[in-house]
Amino acid sequence: MRKTGLSLLLCGMLLTVGWGGNASAFGSVATNGLQLSEGISGKAIKELGVAASVSKLKNLVSSEDLVPQIIEAAAPSVVGIIGKSSGEHSSGPDDRYNLTHGSGIIIKSNGWIITNAHVIKDLQNVVVVTSDAKKYSITESYADEYSDLALIKINAKSLKPAKFASAAVDPLVGEKVIAIGTPISFSLRNSATVGVISGLDRKVDAAYRLIQSDTAINPGNSGGPLLNMKGEVLGINSLKYSAVGVENMGFAIPTETVQYIMNQLFKYGEVKRPSLGMELEESWSAIVGIPTGDPLTVTKVDTASARKSGITEGDVLYSIDGHRVTSLIDINELFKSYVPGATVRLLMQSDGDIIVRKLVLGQGDPLMSVEDSGADGDEQPEE
Repeated sequence: MRKTGLSLLLCGMLLTVGWGGNASAFGSVATNGLQLSEGISGKAIKELGVAASVSKLKNLVSSEDLVPQIIEAAAPSVVGIIGKSSGEHSSGPDDRYNLTHGSGIIIKSNGWIITNAHVIKDLQNVVVVTSDAKKYSITESYADEYSDLALIKINAKSLKPAKFASAAVDPLVGEKVIAIGTPISFSLRNSATVGVISGLDRKVDAAYRLIQSDTAINPGNSGGPLLNMKGEVLGINSLKYSAVGVENMGFAIPTETVQYIMNQLFKYGEVKRPSLGMELEESWSAIVGIPTGDPLTVTKVDTASARKSGITEGDVLYSIDGHRVTSLIDINELFKSYVPGATVRLLMQSDGDIIVRKLVLGQGDPLMSVEDSGADGDEQPEE
């Protein structure tokens, strides 16, 4: 049996609840077994009535009360995924305990599940376990490594699909969120943690922008949902920062990107992305995260279409169809609404002249930076 080397730290919190009519040491007023903050005076209570005051308090803590209900409702839509890795980290066929696992989200009642591509990559003898402890094998799978998303299918019926948040409703920084997944050990399936959204539109070692949260995310949570307080999936947990002194910095792929990739995989079995047919380099400011309007520099022209448009190495790109682009992720996000074969207008600078070039988009891999725009020093994203 392999020892984990983990220790458990139990942290206690003393909660004081007043049951009498006197103010506590913290200046609170207790009424009918509920402790009211000092911001609500005794006079206000008399004017509004005890019933109205209690109702307001219930509204203040309603989001807290919803957490167990949300977890109970969402848990049946979350699965655990485990198998034997045949990739570079495999230690040989004889080590039956050297397994890799992650999480997934049921999206259709007939067995379709969305997860991270890195969860199922090089995985053999895969077992999918639902919340009711039933085991299934994968019958179909489609992966897109660039977005780190994959679709898998199991032979099951009457599963409970998760609810996805509308792409039209933007999450807010500070909004409470819940993560459900399979951290560290496969025996810890359907573990839940609570936190808040720490940031949006993060450009961190990914092809598309991510949601940052301080919800505890650990290896094995990959592929599981990040839920809002309506029980809707805001994103799919994908990676985290892991280093000494770094705490609770997890990242999730937003619903809008998930829907885009799912639609492509269901329709084509792959993601048909438009391509500019050139390699681009971000400015120093964009790489380190300083706000900038600096353009992208062409470092290589890869296709005949791009060469035919007159694009050469050393040219700089300011905008595509009037949309300013300063990073490679800007282009990937913009191209969600484009298809291969479309014609775009590029505002560029060539030999000192500002010009507009027309380019027919090809099909190919997305533009991804080789630089890690979010890491510094020894801090590295962990899947």
